[in-house]
Amino acid sequence: MNALLQTPMHSWHVEHGAQMVPFASWHMPVRYRSIVEEHQATRQSVGVFDISHMGRLRLDGPEALKLIDHLVTRRVSDMKPGQVRYALLTNPQGGILDDVLVYRLQDAAGNDYVLLVVNAANRRRVLDWIEQHYQGYEVLLSDLTQQWAMIAVQGPRALEAVGPLVEQPLTELRYYRAAETTVLGRGGLVSRTGYTGEDGVELIVGAGAALELWEEIIRRVTPLGGKAAGLGARDTLRLEAGMPLYGHELTENTLPQQAGLDFAVDLDKEFIGVEALRRADTKALARLVGLELDSRRVARQGYAIHHQDRIVGQVTSGTFSPTLQKSIAMGYVTPELATPGTLLHVDIRGRLEAATVVSLPFYHRRKKRGPQP
Repeated sequence: MNALLQTPMHSWHVEHGAQMVPFASWHMPVRYRSIVEEHQATRQSVGVFDISHMGRLRLDGPEALKLIDHLVTRRVSDMKPGQVRYALLTNPQGGILDDVLVYRLQDAAGNDYVLLVVNAANRRRVLDWIEQHYQGYEVLLSDLTQQWAMIAVQGPRALEAVGPLVEQPLTELRYYRAAETTVLGRGGLVSRTGYTGEDGVELIVGAGAALELWEEIIRRVTPLGGKAAGLGARDTLRLEAGMPLYGHELTENTLPQQAGLDFAVDLDKEFIGVEALRRADTKALARLVGLELDSRRVARQGYAIHHQDRIVGQVTSGTFSPTLQKSIAMGYVTPELATPGTLLHVDIRGRLEAATVVSLPFYHRRKKRGPQP
């Protein structure tokens, strides 16, 4: 068995009492003291997340954007420097290989490049997929995951906390925009992105500079009521925000339309899997829905969803929402039962618990400004 990879902040996590777990070949903090405390700190003030396990793939060369446009479901060929777009990689059958963020950036010399941020568990698969298809394109592909580190600072006071550390004025950086800049006096990248349903930024710096930056951010957020947060809070936050997670809501057998990701699919452009998606009878496919349970019991991934006397779907993610103080879940059900207000039941360890279909997301923050991704 290969040794687990460690982020540059690994020693800090251990020294500060984090519960460490194996996750996608990395040794990661799931929580420090309390998932609920870390969750609430992010919703009310600021949470700081080590997300260095996420894959960071850089593509240089004049045809980098053209190659990615051929591979992802969403049009990216028209992106301007500094733009970020959410997109999907699909196989020839239209199934989702991964969901990714595509960045178009310029370095200090004015040279364009593309950055892909991919799920940690899928990094090797995405690398292999790109390598299978980049023949004929003038592109240099680099996996910089272990050379760079990535920190997410999320919450209503995130910009206040981290703004003084970043040369790029964060209030001028629109949602789903990114820029190369100076971070704590060293070169880095900042993007107005996140996976919590809150405002905030994600910072990418060299691995050697990451621990110093992490410690300075923690020093600044602590007086504001902010906290370091682990994978546990990241999961409850993204679930409240209705954000899909690969391996749960998204799989190689899931079509984007089933997951409500139609906005991330441009059927009028050519990409791998587009023909299958054009032919798909989306009206007959199971649909991803939100569920609010009457009980406080948690519906876990894989639990059966019932309507009357038959199984009509399966839970993909579930938790007890710290923000809403109710049990929530996402899952796939047959299309005729996907209408909000429909009464269903979830089999939780042999007992059927009432659950109502609701629109996603469960949680909406108050947005100040900025376009949708």
